[in-house]
Amino acid sequence: MQRIARHRTFTGALLLALGAALVPTAGAQATVSGTIFTCTDGQGRKLTSDRLIADCVGREQRVLNRDGSVQRIIPPTMTADERADFEAREQRRNAEAKAQQEAIRRDRNLVQRFPNENVHTKAREAALDDIRKSVQTSELRLKTLATERKPLMEEAEFYVGKKMPAQLKQHLDANDAATEAQKSLVQNQQSEIGRINALYDSELARLKKLWAGAPHGSLGPLPNAAAPASAVASPIKAAKQ
Repeated sequence: MQRIARHRTFTGALLLALGAALVPTAGAQATVSGTIFTCTDGQGRKLTSDRLIADCVGREQRVLNRDGSVQRIIPPTMTADERADFEAREQRRNAEAKAQQEAIRRDRNLVQRFPNENVHTKAREAALDDIRKSVQTSELRLKTLATERKPLMEEAEFYVGKKMPAQLKQHLDANDAATEAQKSLVQNQQSEIGRINALYDSELARLKKLWAGAPHGSLGPLPNAAAPASAVASPIKAAKQ
């Protein structure tokens, strides 16, 4: 019986030893799976692990394949200030890239809309046509107001040194207010004509460079689009009322 017991004990110990020999270490598991992390710390020591190495958190770490080739490189972990600076740079780069793409798109659309100077000139005239008509309308209104004012002034001459009738004074005041409104409107319309012409001049200068072969998006900011004629039509209606 003792012999049998000793035999069983020996067999069990042998199996345990074989089992231990068959279990791979953590490093061996890393070699099999390919997740080997390696870096050089601040003291110049080369460190290896099966996970990110805490001593190299501020240094570059490499992930190696089974054959020792580099699978990928993990950059150093940034400090809060470094990350904020990095994110700010990324935002600037993204904004610049987006602006460049938008400039290219707008230049492309501009050339498609105006393939030559004749088409651009017609567009300028169309943009100016309504506002020029508005100026003419305002000037005609000023002439009408001047005609209406003449008999009112002739009547007012009878009341020099006397109290003017309330109705006559009301008519004169209304005529004065309407005249000032129309004069202000004409001045604004003339300024708008100058603004539209300046925009089309700037746009034409850009188009000439694009027609000559300048790359889209290479000429800086584009001028704003000319204001539609409807934008200056409403003040005229308001003045008439």
